[in-house]
Amino acid sequence: MLNANDIAKMIDHSLLKPQLTSEDIIKGCEIAAKYNTISVCVRPCDIELVCKLLKGTDVRVTTVIGFPHGANETDVKVYEAKKAIHRGAVELDMVLNIGKLLSGDYDYVLHEIKEVVDVAHKNNVLVKVILENCYLNPELIEKACKIIEEAGADFVKTSTGFGTGGATLEDLTLMRKSVNPRMEVKAAGGVRTLDAALEVRKVGATRFGATATVAIMEEAIKRESEGTLKDLE
Repeated sequence: MLNANDIAKMIDHSLLKPQLTSEDIIKGCEIAAKYNTISVCVRPCDIELVCKLLKGTDVRVTTVIGFPHGANETDVKVYEAKKAIHRGAVELDMVLNIGKLLSGDYDYVLHEIKEVVDVAHKNNVLVKVILENCYLNPELIEKACKIIEEAGADFVKTSTGFGTGGATLEDLTLMRKSVNPRMEVKAAGGVRTLDAALEVRKVGATRFGATATVAIMEEAIKRESEGTLKDLE
């Protein structure tokens, strides 16, 4: 039987907006700890604060690499990854180089992702690679997924939440079909309700980014208490 904690363990509570203050970060961590989300996804400058705030909880600390445009040089992304890991991040959400992908420079994209993955995996850190699907056609989404799988990453992820579009069920379905069963799929951008979370779960997403964590979790807790929380058929 599905329960509210199953939903919480899909949520990367997002704290990435540029205008967030330290007080906002503290409140966000309180939310993540209250509902026991799988992680918080925070800006690199907040890693140390968040690690302190979440010490003693089960909430993981995730940060972003090459965010939000993916256009940093490879050595810069590798440096970002090393520094984030040193400061306490245990998951990295990396934006691939969108322009290089669109240009057909697949070797560049593969090499860059592998460089970051190698650094992360040496430290038992997970890597989610962001495609930013709003700029890609289905063929490129599938191609990107294959590249990401070849590079050894742990997740494919739809979007940053800062592009022109977010996660769609069609894209998630394609991504799930494009990688092996061991790889996981993360939805980001637009999952603001419990029903939306259940929809992305149905098509194979195991994680989703959310700023609406309170609303999603309160509805999940309510439905669990009523005995109506269940997976979509």
